[in-house]
Amino acid sequence: MRKIIHVDMDAFYASVEQRDDPALRGRPVVVAWRGSRSVVCAASYEARKFGVRSAMPAVRAERLCPDAVFVPPDFTRYRAVSRQVREIFLRHTDLVEPLSLDEAYLDVTVNHGHLPSATAVAQAIRAQIREETALTASAGVAPNKFLAKIASDWNKPDGLFVIKPDAVADFLTPLPVGRIHGVGKVMDGKLAALGIRSVGDLRARDVRELENLFGRYGRRLHELSLGIDDNAVTPDRPVQSISAEDTFADDLPLADLEPMIRELSAKVWASTRKVERLGRTVVLKLKTREFRIVTRSLTPAAMPGSAEQLVELVLALRDRVQLDAATRYRLVGVGISNFRAADDLGAQAGLFAP
Repeated sequence: MRKIIHVDMDAFYASVEQRDDPALRGRPVVVAWRGSRSVVCAASYEARKFGVRSAMPAVRAERLCPDAVFVPPDFTRYRAVSRQVREIFLRHTDLVEPLSLDEAYLDVTVNHGHLPSATAVAQAIRAQIREETALTASAGVAPNKFLAKIASDWNKPDGLFVIKPDAVADFLTPLPVGRIHGVGKVMDGKLAALGIRSVGDLRARDVRELENLFGRYGRRLHELSLGIDDNAVTPDRPVQSISAEDTFADDLPLADLEPMIRELSAKVWASTRKVERLGRTVVLKLKTREFRIVTRSLTPAAMPGSAEQLVELVLALRDRVQLDAATRYRLVGVGISNFRAADDLGAQAGLFAP
């Protein structure tokens, strides 16, 4: 049985800013450029109380929290701190799978320090992060990645939560089914229509029924309801693509997709700020009412330098879709792919600066 830790830095970018500027401590800090084309990269916990969240348009964040202090992001500094944290992880295990600058999975089934438990390793890591970076991190300890990620969010900020193998079923049973990765608003609504509101409700349904309704994802839902996740921690897996998609409650014509394209583009753009590699290709994905998948992609000479520029490229891809005007779409997705190391792209890296 594996022993997995998921470590998630607390409000990472905003916390770095508050650490380095004492005048920002205790104040609502929003890491973003001001302006109609900017999106929030991070928000301090003081700002989150007002509803400010990552990937939100900066103008909306300003409306929600008029007293917020806007700080332009400094990704060079954030990456430097992320490398410090990564070095701490590697003291304990070689099996580290970074998800972004501020979170990672660790497999500590065997740990370098011969500490007696995964909980002890998590405690040591959090203490070292606090001592060496003056920042806090939350951690989840569990038998697999699925559970560890849920656990790391349980006692945020600056918390530790452990799900022991013999407690998995009891922990999962009352959880809202929306806590399962991949269950968004649309899927949650479909499950609600079936009377499935908790993980326990999901577990009680026959796996064949779920497969008939949701295909392979139905089986995956059943496995997760049992706490089963066999995905291994994969060290140094480079980011290949970042995407976001959503399914509509009602099928829509192509011309009505712009609001969702803007929202998804903001999410994708915010996510690209968290990785060290740079993407080169913009992708639009559509699924028709008849479940036909349509994709359009573009590798521009210069990648977008803002969320708004990404929106413009995706809308241009939408205009290249030449299906019948009566076609209705049930899903839209936005992505950036073909990622390369910044050093490999040379001068291209500068295009990602604001």
